[in-house]
Amino acid sequence: MHRLPHRARKALVHHLVESRRLRGRGEVLTGHHNVNYVRRSGLVLALLLGAVPFTRFKYRVPLRAVEVVPRIWQREAEVLGVVCRYLREVPRCLADLGNGSVHGYRAGRVLSDSGPTGRVGEELMRSFASFFARTASVPVAELPARPEGWPRDGDTQGFLDWLVHFTERRVHRPNRDRFGALFDAVGVPEDAMARFAAGHRCRAVRPFRLLHTDVHRANVVVRGRRLAVIDWELAILGDPLHDLATHLVRMAYGKEEQGRMVDLWAEAMADAGFTDLTAGLHEDLPVYVAFEYAQSVFPDVMRAAIDLPQDARTEHFRTAADRVERAVRRAREPLRLVDVPDREQVVEALRVWHATAR
Repeated sequence: MHRLPHRARKALVHHLVESRRLRGRGEVLTGHHNVNYVRRSGLVLALLLGAVPFTRFKYRVPLRAVEVVPRIWQREAEVLGVVCRYLREVPRCLADLGNGSVHGYRAGRVLSDSGPTGRVGEELMRSFASFFARTASVPVAELPARPEGWPRDGDTQGFLDWLVHFTERRVHRPNRDRFGALFDAVGVPEDAMARFAAGHRCRAVRPFRLLHTDVHRANVVVRGRRLAVIDWELAILGDPLHDLATHLVRMAYGKEEQGRMVDLWAEAMADAGFTDLTAGLHEDLPVYVAFEYAQSVFPDVMRAAIDLPQDARTEHFRTAADRVERAVRRAREPLRLVDVPDREQVVEALRVWHATAR
């Protein structure tokens, strides 16, 4: 069966995973970018995938969603083909179907199952630090080609500029027609990213490395004393401090653990022989943290509005307002926001958007 022509094999795999998806026996995990169906493989599917029969696999189907984060490599399978040679704990992509993909299933406890916040602990933070150092060891030459005009290696300011431009040109501007009145009403002006760029610069040169860019609790599977970081679709090549900053913010560490994580990251990089990746750490890391707060205000506000049900009631608007207020509060300093509304004004802004812009 493994000698089937590629197109026939791909079609058969697609048919088999779709049939298992439709049967509905197994977990369904929905994220911002994909729906993940966890199913068990039969004998035929396992043979086609080169997997052990009757083990679990994950079928990832992309969602149509507002573009809010960069994807420089459109095929996650290409990235995983490299990553899995060096980080053996990461589940392989077993089949790239074009409109979906099949991945190995990593058994264990998803870190977010314990809640979105709370202490992480020294042992897991050391594992995270080791993960970042091992990711930095993935040879850049083996990664897929970068987009035309990608910043040259070590141009950290050029990399930050690229992130700022992406946020402005691909996230903010394209969504102004639909969300512009809401952005304005909650205190995020049209020149928000220009304000950020004017006040934030990277000072040190650091070599570029592979970055996951989305290491948060829902993307971490813990088994025993080991962890695996999954979902590599948003991986890019760039300044390692960006990966650390997104991790610090999205993990929702407390202040003490956040500082400890920075120290462990620096120690792990030095122990791995990557001292050059820590250059300007304490000067430039706050710049990337500020960028994370700045760029996230757009997806956070849009998602809060989009997630309102058609028949939204007062409690729905208040929950959405909490999300918006938190995002605007964190972005206030990096975006130099001045006229930030109170909670009732945010609720009213969401009501107006819901009534007129859906």
